[in-house]
Amino acid sequence: MDGNVIVGQSGGPTSVINSSLAGVYKTAIDRGAKKVYGMLHGIKGLLDGQYVDLSEKINSTMDIDLLKRTPSSYLGSCRYKLPEISEDRETFDKIFKILDDLDIKYFFYIGGNDSMDTIKKLSDYAIVTGSDIKFMGVPKTIDNDLVGTDVSFGFQSAVDIATSTIDCIHTTAASHSRVFIVELMGHKTGWLTLHAGVAGGSDVILIPEIPYDLDKVVEAINKRSSQKKHFTILAVAEGIISKEEMEFTKKELKEIRKREHFPSAAYRIGAGIMERTGQEVRVTVPGHVQRGGSPCAYDRVLASRLGAKAAELIMNEEYGYMVCVKNNQMDKIALREVAGKLKTVNPDAGIIKEAKAMGICFGD
Repeated sequence: MDGNVIVGQSGGPTSVINSSLAGVYKTAIDRGAKKVYGMLHGIKGLLDGQYVDLSEKINSTMDIDLLKRTPSSYLGSCRYKLPEISEDRETFDKIFKILDDLDIKYFFYIGGNDSMDTIKKLSDYAIVTGSDIKFMGVPKTIDNDLVGTDVSFGFQSAVDIATSTIDCIHTTAASHSRVFIVELMGHKTGWLTLHAGVAGGSDVILIPEIPYDLDKVVEAINKRSSQKKHFTILAVAEGIISKEEMEFTKKELKEIRKREHFPSAAYRIGAGIMERTGQEVRVTVPGHVQRGGSPCAYDRVLASRLGAKAAELIMNEEYGYMVCVKNNQMDKIALREVAGKLKTVNPDAGIIKEAKAMGICFGD
């Protein structure tokens, strides 16, 4: 492997993001990389000249094993979106000047949707300018919303935490005649809420892809009450929207939210349920807990495999890809097919139909 390697982490952290970093580092070193640098706080940190020689921090196989088990982003993260090349070439020139000064030949970026957009722009700029730096994306997101991969690492660990939260709510719910709402992460997609809701035995699951009818939700709650089931558990994604709200533009909806003064989606729908049923409602929002803790074994294995696969593709001179999972096998997909796209839950998907067959209400 000629030249040096640089790797960065971006977007929201997950409990397992460092396993892929360890996979990239070990594979690069084993394949003869002279140096492996780490960007501090992603591409934004690199623009500020912040990076570290990882070989000075990782000195043994024990260090690599410990890195795999360390939650959060070891290198620090950012939420910085690169401008379009046509609008700001100066930013790209600055990045490539830093990379050239470090003799970087291979660039790895670990992250979600915006991160894949970043890596594609850098790859495109390399082609336009004739740079020989090679770029590779590694998928990370608890939302599981990256196009082209069956699953992203971090997702299963977050599902485990969210499921555990719902499991714990069952203990209290069984003792009281109340409606319990657990609000989970997911502004645009409902993968996390869907899987945790099914696994945790939620009675109602609400996700952004299926606009809900509050009357249907209330109907499901009343039906349980009539069957002498005196509590109901709802798993709701933070980005849920009602059928009525679908008629508004994003700007109009934003103004409506300001006037309502509800802290989040769970409190908004909770107020509606209390008004229509008279039942007490309690809300739980685990929030960033879903991004932390010890990663599950599945995610550790997946992240390590994806990191190693990314380095392998570089060695095989296959560039401009995001590594991905297809049918439980490590694969690749062109960055142009990933960047700027969102993988949403299909309302007609098998898991939705199966959940409805089990009696779970989706508010539609």
